[in-house]
Amino acid sequence: MLKKDKLNEAMVSLADRIAECCDSSEEIAMVGVRSRGDIISHRLEKLLKDRGVKVAHQGVLDITLYRDDLDQVGSEARVRATDIQFDLKDYVIILVDDVLFTGRTARAALDALIDLGRPKAIRLAVLVNRGGRELPIQADFLGLDMSNEEKHVQVKLEETDGEDAIILRD
Repeated sequence: MLKKDKLNEAMVSLADRIAECCDSSEEIAMVGVRSRGDIISHRLEKLLKDRGVKVAHQGVLDITLYRDDLDQVGSEARVRATDIQFDLKDYVIILVDDVLFTGRTARAALDALIDLGRPKAIRLAVLVNRGGRELPIQADFLGLDMSNEEKHVQVKLEETDGEDAIILRD
């Protein structure tokens, strides 16, 4: 288990990488994938502001109906609201998620976003890379690379789990 300080280091690293690539005159919009991506997105906004990056809008994306395993999840699927109250076409979207593993969640999020409009560009920001890709999807911005660990990675956040930690399991 990696404690709160390691998670915070990954957040700072992720914010630094995003800030390096953002033009200070360009406004970006951040969209977090429910539910931890949403929380990470809000935390990142504060860190980016300190680095001179203007986040014009925040949004939340639910990808439940875009999952490619929906037939397997069945009645256990919990659809929650997508909340994006701005026109995507005006912004570079920073799509935020907690863990990148197979790439299937990111693919579903891309499909869901495109159904809402056509942004200037979409960039993927991920707190932890687990490796094990099944699709040709990579993060544009990465906080922590654990692709050599070959373990299951779970991000815990204070807002949903009562603690900040990165859990590794066999």
